[in-house]
Amino acid sequence: MPRPDGRRPDELRPVKITRRYLKYAEGSVLIELGDTRVVCAASIEERVPQWLRGAGQGWITAEYGMIPRSTQERNPRDVHRSGGRVQEIQRLVGRSLRAAVDMEKLGERTIWIDCDVIQADGGTRTAAITGAFVALVDALHVLRSTGMITVWPVREFLAATSAGFVEGQAVLDLSFAEDSRARVDMNVVMTEMGRIVEVQGTAEGLPFTRDEMLQLLGLAEQGIRRLITLQKDALQDIPSAVRR
Repeated sequence: MPRPDGRRPDELRPVKITRRYLKYAEGSVLIELGDTRVVCAASIEERVPQWLRGAGQGWITAEYGMIPRSTQERNPRDVHRSGGRVQEIQRLVGRSLRAAVDMEKLGERTIWIDCDVIQADGGTRTAAITGAFVALVDALHVLRSTGMITVWPVREFLAATSAGFVEGQAVLDLSFAEDSRARVDMNVVMTEMGRIVEVQGTAEGLPFTRDEMLQLLGLAEQGIRRLITLQKDALQDIPSAVRR
């Protein structure tokens, strides 16, 4: 099956990671994944949620949103409450980043990650996680360079991608055109060592088999390894972070 953009089945869309995209945030990234673009900003707050006070550890949490014309038709700005999809994605981003960081080494502070989709063409949640990790590393570098933390808290790199079955073919990194007609769509968050943080897999119509699930996991792992290489390339000026 030829893909709409001519990619091989195991090929990611073109990826570009631009750091320091925002002037004021301690860490910020514009991640471009094909025609999907997400701005990720990391902000440091010198306190933790009330339920963590005195526990001797920090917290990482996320917010996620889509600007009204990030999609083909305008979506009204949600100014009063987040819908179920938004809440699910921002919890996923927060869980994913916390899995990569030793919270005790962070100290009693919170890092907020804001992910704003400015253009959507599939894979916004996986792009948000991949870009947010780079923004988080920059914010942690600020903490270390100012002496606010002394031990690097990142356990290992982390990224996310999608895989699915479209017209009987297993493909990596689905665009919206592919996602909208996929029989199976799977989002995978994984660490550099190949450890799984989260798998979200859904069948539309016919259920998928265990073998098909493993095939998609293997395809996603290939893509995530490539994304982590690109994250490290983008962070070359922080050699101690990249070496770990």
